[in-house]
This record gives sequence, C-alpha cells and structure tokens, in this order.
Amino acid sequence: MLLDRLRNYQLILASGSPRRQQFFKELGMTVKIRLKPVKEEFPDRLRHFEISDYLAQLKALPFKDELKAHDILITSDTIVWHNNQALGKPRSPKDAFNMIKAMSGNSHEVITSVCFTTTSQQKTVNAITKVTFNTLTNDEINYYIDNYQPYDKAGSYGIQEWIGQIGISKIEGSYTNVVGLPTQLVYKTLNSMVL
Repeated sequence: MLLDRLRNYQLILASGSPRRQQFFKELGMTVKIRLKPVKEEFPDRLRHFEISDYLAQLKALPFKDELKAHDILITSDTIVWHNNQALGKPRSPKDAFNMIKAMSGNSHEVITSVCFTTTSQQKTVNAITKVTFNTLTNDEINYYIDNYQPYDKAGSYGIQEWIGQIGISKIEGSYTNVVGLPTQLVYKTLNSMVL
C-alpha cells in the first residue's frame, strides 16, 4: 500500500493553505510544511490549465537546490476559469463581489494543478471541475463576503462554506479539487512515483 511505501520518503508541502494541509492529514500522510515566497505571475499567452501548471511549477523553483534523495516536494495552484479568463484571489471586498456576481447563474471551471518534484524528476498533473451557481442576490453575496472573508480563495469562494450550501446547484468532477486539492489524483500520482 502507498502509505507503507511512503515511509521511505519525506513529503514536503509548500503550501500555507490549511485546507491542503488537512487533506494530507486525512489521507494519513505526514508532510513537512515549508514555505518560500513566490511572485505568482504568469505570461499572458497562457490559458486555462497552462496557468495553474505554470504556477505550480514556479512554486517549486526556490526549493530546487535543496531537495535530498528521498524528498518529494509538492506544490500546487488553483484558479477559477470563467468567461475565458483566470480568476485568482480577490484583492478587496469589491473585487470579491464582482467575481461572485459574474459567476452567479453561470458555470465556471475550478482548475488545480499539483507539481511533484524530486531530485530526479518533476511531474505535474491537474484536475478540472465544472461548478454551476444558482442566481445569487446582492444581499446573499454581501452576506457571504462579510461573514466568510474569502480573500485567500481563488474565485472568492469556498465550496465547503455557506455559499456552497446555498448557491451551488451542480458540480461535475472532483469535489476535493474545488476545495483546493484533487486528493484522488494526488494519491494516484504518488503511487506511480514511489517504488
């Protein structure tokens, strides 16, 4: 089983996201948290999953020269893709409102890329989940922003929070991906990497 084989490795998670950290805990995997600042900018030519793939790989760069033989570094990035553009984390309440308002009554895609880096290889995978929102009132959007402060979340919302319970009518694909980590894909990829 994977957990037995992982005993020979050290998993390093380069993410401050409490949701991602919790997922690894729930998978029974011990991870060491290491954070390094990275300017999350990407070339304008990139589209869709190319953006999150690029950013997940970019986050691995500062660790490149310090990985040891049995280290597996895991970096990740999530974007919301709506109307042919990437929605990142909101910068203000107005920004959050505008994002949620644009997605209200529409579908969008949540894309998470996960990059696995060792001293000998790098593998990047991604998951795409289609999420459909009901039409939300301005009061509902403002209530959510005021009470849940979704400023650390791509697309300005967390599916596991109040807005997910009252506002999302359908999801197609991985639920954990929308929360921030496609756990089944992480498990499968690690399985293919460790012997």
